[in-house]
Amino acid sequence: MKRAWDRLVAVQRHYERAEGDIYAAAITYFTIFALFPLLMMAFAVVGFVLASRPSLLAEIDSRVKAAVPADFANQVLTLMDSAIASRTSVGLIGLGTAVYVGLLWMQRLREALSRMWDQPPVRPGFVKTKLSDLGALVSAFVASLATIGLTALGNSALQLTGLLRAGSAVVSVLIAWGLFTWMMARLPRDPMSLRLCVRAGLLAAVGFELFKQLGTIYLRTVMHGPAGAAFGPVVGLMVFAYITARLVLFATAWAATSGGISEPEPADSANGRP
Repeated sequence: MKRAWDRLVAVQRHYERAEGDIYAAAITYFTIFALFPLLMMAFAVVGFVLASRPSLLAEIDSRVKAAVPADFANQVLTLMDSAIASRTSVGLIGLGTAVYVGLLWMQRLREALSRMWDQPPVRPGFVKTKLSDLGALVSAFVASLATIGLTALGNSALQLTGLLRAGSAVVSVLIAWGLFTWMMARLPRDPMSLRLCVRAGLLAAVGFELFKQLGTIYLRTVMHGPAGAAFGPVVGLMVFAYITARLVLFATAWAATSGGISEPEPADSANGRP
């Protein structure tokens, strides 16, 4: 027990020395910031779909007019027509902004993971750094889509076979395990061995699943009142992004200490003075 506690203390010291909380806050900021251009892109996609399917647009018009008062329905339909008309410009602006914010997000994430591994700062040049971050961003996006798809397929398969809810949680943990292990090993500036990150990835995946369950309870609790309905999802999203970033960085610090990185001795102790 004492050995496990000492190990936890050593990992926490390494995490604090590497300024993990500061990096987690920066990652959270750019995660929230990235939602706005992503929403713009989503609106543009919806606009293109509706513009190409007049029958669907007409059905939506009739449903809106039947569901809300006439004045409000006209305002909604006018707004929808404006969104469809400006779908190209909104999509291009959203795409450009998403790439820009995504590069900033990836830069902070890679810097944070590299710091957890005690890697020295690398300055290969602006263009080379951005190209490297762009490649990492695309890889992370593909890996995330694959994770979401595999989770959905796994949950659907479990529902078809009639398994319990615990089976869905196991599938989510296994897929998150692979994603977090890949992130810890391949996203730092100097890629690390996957072998060093396997246990840390499992630690992050289990913590992530437990946090998701608690987050579900939190949202059900705060969504009842008007204040909770207005601010609960936003606060919940910020907390979700921050805790997830902390989990990944702390697990990376755990893997780094397993790989031989340890807290340096104080200067007085190293010189033999008490």
